[in-house]
Amino acid sequence: MQGRIIKGIAGFYYVYDVVEFAVYECKAKGIFRKEKIKPLVGDLVEYEVLDKEEGTGNITKILPRKSELIRPAVANIDQALVVFAVTKPKPHFNLLDRFLVMMERQEMSVVICFNKQDLAGEEEIAELKATYESCGYRVIFTSAYKEENIQEIKAVLKGKITAVAGPSGVGKSSLINCLQENINMETGSISRKIERGKHTTRHSELIPVDEDSYIMDTPGFSSLYTNDFEKEELKSYFPEFREYEGTCRFLGCNHVSEPGCMVKNALEEGNIHRTRYDDYLEMYRELEQKEKRRY
Repeated sequence: MQGRIIKGIAGFYYVYDVVEFAVYECKAKGIFRKEKIKPLVGDLVEYEVLDKEEGTGNITKILPRKSELIRPAVANIDQALVVFAVTKPKPHFNLLDRFLVMMERQEMSVVICFNKQDLAGEEEIAELKATYESCGYRVIFTSAYKEENIQEIKAVLKGKITAVAGPSGVGKSSLINCLQENINMETGSISRKIERGKHTTRHSELIPVDEDSYIMDTPGFSSLYTNDFEKEELKSYFPEFREYEGTCRFLGCNHVSEPGCMVKNALEEGNIHRTRYDDYLEMYRELEQKEKRRY
């Protein structure tokens, strides 16, 4: 039997069988502990059924992973959908840019969704679109309240496992509810089974939205950013800087205070957005301070 782990908690792994539309509560065989392999949410696995009526089983094999994230610890994620509001609250650009840096580090493609477009003016929408599309990101504007552009989001999710992330108050839960509206009734029992009884702590969980599409609501959005890398690496995680790499006066220019910097030149000419550059500087200074403390 094959399935996908959609939730793992307290040593139990909930395996979703897409053929049966059923979830089995499984334990991992001892060989995984012996080999120091930990099953992850998102893993495709082989499992054996112990009790079909009770829905219990054992995971016998973890199939090869195509990707693995460390924070959150999940496997086989294809992309991230990061959700912010256009307004109420206004976007926290520094938080958004930190998340984008983390996804760039992990070579994960990102789609940016700005929700609550029904509350915003055309100027606000145009500014956000220009800022992030110029960096190469796909940007979608939605209204979960009015169910606007939900089909565009569903098309982006089709056939993929997508981590959905965003701060509180931006309508992320409402958006996820819209995405789940037309799920086959058979999958409706999944949530009930997973939440039964003893396990209620918040953990990463895959939610089927189609027979080959899953979303993962990512808890702890503000803690996803880690600065466990060198300051010289940071520039490579800002895609709009890449076309200027190697064109500055000095080899290895960090685009901070060096003369003859083509990134700063592009900034002055309006080809790089000021907010993005300011966030780059703030993150760079943090890494610089961390380095000084280390030595």
